[in-house]
Amino acid sequence: MFKKNNSFFVINLFLLLVCVSINAQTITSTQNTIAVKNFKAAHKAMKAKDLEKSLLYAEKAIRADNACIEAYQLAAEVTSIMQQKEKSCYYYSKVIELAPNNYKSYYGAAYQYMECGFPDTAIMYFEQYINRHPTPNSISSEMRNDLELCRWRYEQMQKPVPINLINMGEHINSNWDEYLPAITADEAMLIFTVMRPKDKYTICFQCVTEEDLYSSKTDGNNNWTPREYLSNINTHFNEGGQCVSPDGKYMIYTACNRDEGFGSCDLYWSKRLGDTWSKPINCGKPLNTKFWESQPSFSADGKTIYFISNRPGGEGKKDIWKTTMIEDGVFSEPINLGKEINTPEDEVSVFIHPDGQTLYFASKGHKGMGDADIFMSVLKSDGSWSQPVNLGYPINTHVEDFSLVVNARGNKAYYASDKKDGFGGLDLYWFELPTHLRPNSVTYFKGKVFDAQDKKPLAATLELMDLTTRQVVVKSTSDPHTGEFIVCIPTDKQYAFTVINDKYLFYSENIAIKDIQLQEPIEKDVALKRIEIGESIVLENIFFDTDKSDLKKESLAELNRIVKLLQENPKMHVEIGGHTDNVGTQEHNVKLSTDRAKTVYDYLIQANINKERLSFHGYGFNKPIADNDTEEGRAKNRRTELTIVGF
Repeated sequence: MFKKNNSFFVINLFLLLVCVSINAQTITSTQNTIAVKNFKAAHKAMKAKDLEKSLLYAEKAIRADNACIEAYQLAAEVTSIMQQKEKSCYYYSKVIELAPNNYKSYYGAAYQYMECGFPDTAIMYFEQYINRHPTPNSISSEMRNDLELCRWRYEQMQKPVPINLINMGEHINSNWDEYLPAITADEAMLIFTVMRPKDKYTICFQCVTEEDLYSSKTDGNNNWTPREYLSNINTHFNEGGQCVSPDGKYMIYTACNRDEGFGSCDLYWSKRLGDTWSKPINCGKPLNTKFWESQPSFSADGKTIYFISNRPGGEGKKDIWKTTMIEDGVFSEPINLGKEINTPEDEVSVFIHPDGQTLYFASKGHKGMGDADIFMSVLKSDGSWSQPVNLGYPINTHVEDFSLVVNARGNKAYYASDKKDGFGGLDLYWFELPTHLRPNSVTYFKGKVFDAQDKKPLAATLELMDLTTRQVVVKSTSDPHTGEFIVCIPTDKQYAFTVINDKYLFYSENIAIKDIQLQEPIEKDVALKRIEIGESIVLENIFFDTDKSDLKKESLAELNRIVKLLQENPKMHVEIGGHTDNVGTQEHNVKLSTDRAKTVYDYLIQANINKERLSFHGYGFNKPIADNDTEEGRAKNRRTELTIVGF
């Protein structure tokens, strides 16, 4: 259901070569009766489409006479369609060794070596085919394009991307296929798809495998716990192709052939509550259709979802689309990403990085090293996507390399590959992502929300707002059972981080990250204060010009938050308090703090808050909350506070 399919080429090659090369039972290269007998049996089995028996007899003919050209030719073509590529390369080489003047064999050999990941040998055979062809001008442009593609692939292999692939180990991988990883922003939880052999409970008549979801946790040092079966998500149908929101609170995954489904495969959503996932719900229309929907990816804003579908209206077979979660389980009409990303061929395994701008995906339509390669594209300021960039060799090879995801910091990638050093089939690997392939760095704010008095965990809304544009770039919630939260924070901007619960005073913090390499993730718990007389909060996102009382435009988000608080609590009376550090005279600082408090007071009155509910006071440096001996302490003392004084 989710893996790539390599059969399109070998079927075409089989139809071409079998028809032109072995369309009769004649054999001229041997007089060995055993070889002739087995070759004829091989040819008969091939016509009956019994490829295994055909290969068996062809190899018997070769053992009887190792110069039997026809047997080698048949073995080469049968192993081609059976996708035994290395064997096919060997048999084609023997055909050419024994009959170098048969130009048609060079054609088959070129394509098989191209499929096996040896573009240099493929180039040699392509050129031999062209040079030996009786009418070279009749050679198709498609074949000449494939020759140029081999030359490009060879160039890529001569300048490999410096990576060190590390298998994620026996707690994650097995002799089955593991792929399509999804990871939370703090890299503490991994959810991935496992394809195992079907069992007696599998509900899929024609299937030989079943896909399920597993999870694992880490201590942050790449030590993963033994994988766990997601029992409340998995059924005896196929489940896979999942993503988790960066905060780990939502999962959207693919389930197929359900009675309540709209098509062959639909997207479902579930919410994590504590350590369990809620009962999955079909995402419904317009996200799901009667066609195939799968492989979603959550953006860091917690709302935008990219996914794969073969629905009409796209650019090709399977395309990348995006939608917005308006509320739990309600989605907007999906939009196709367009020709910059999608091609007439398949685009699959999409991943949008938490920076909200960098897209990774696999494509068969863009120039690559094999069947499907991994590409990167960046969202531009005008809303269009940049030209996709191939991640290069050996991230991309002739074998299956797909389903790449990147951690929040942008320095580590995880993906699936069927390298020979694995545990079997597709395994999950990680590697340090080269600098030129990295997205914008993102860190995160992680903690718990709780009641400041009784310490009970609280459900709260968390918003990260760009103070320049006053746009909410991330919106999330804390877990109602544990109070836990994770919010991704992109770099190079100034943000207001706000925690909101209607029964409490809001919490605000100013976050400005310039250099991600010097910035550790923020891990801090948030205590919300009840709406009671005497409780106060520091307004971290109120800003003034130096030594002045003029409000900066970055203050508007926080000021509007205060207005909303007062509107929702119409009996609340508050004091706006101004505070300074101890630089300068007492008289100067009292006046400065008073002027600043009054400026906020005036703004609230202009926003139609009754002035009878408001007061202001300047305290100068009389009420420090930190040491004035350091710049950090003085910065904390320069503040504006809101205090509840009555109802």
